[in-house]
Amino acid sequence: MNRDIRVQPIEPHHLDALLELCREHAAYEQADFQENGQVERWHAALFSEQPALYGWVATDAGTPCGFMTATVDFATWGAEPFAYMDCLYLQEPYRGLGIGRVLFERLREFAAAKGCGRVEWQTPPHNELGIGFYRRMGAGDKSKVRFHFQVEGQGVS
Repeated sequence: MNRDIRVQPIEPHHLDALLELCREHAAYEQADFQENGQVERWHAALFSEQPALYGWVATDAGTPCGFMTATVDFATWGAEPFAYMDCLYLQEPYRGLGIGRVLFERLREFAAAKGCGRVEWQTPPHNELGIGFYRRMGAGDKSKVRFHFQVEGQGVS
């Protein structure tokens, strides 16, 4: 396997590969994945004048092998912005090579540049590999139950 690994911001030509990586990520998390026009919406979210989504891709000799995405949110209690890491995924052969650490460093830089004092994320309780990685990176956890509901007539999922 070639080891020309690079981490860079997601570019428009990465979006088709991102779709496949998201499919793999969903399978890894034992979740359903439905393709329903994500590529077009990602393009708008990532590359607009005021992006709603920020992302980085890890490539091996130019071929995407992982990604991370984040948003900026606002905390009511602290009255300050925070970064939310929505996804972090590396294909199995690329785990344990230090790529996750590089992605985390990009996330720290991003959060600092956006004036965020903290980063939050979540992972399924059965993701023991991910949980171990996050703890090694110095992260703590908070127990909460995540809820959701669909807004009638909105969204595509």
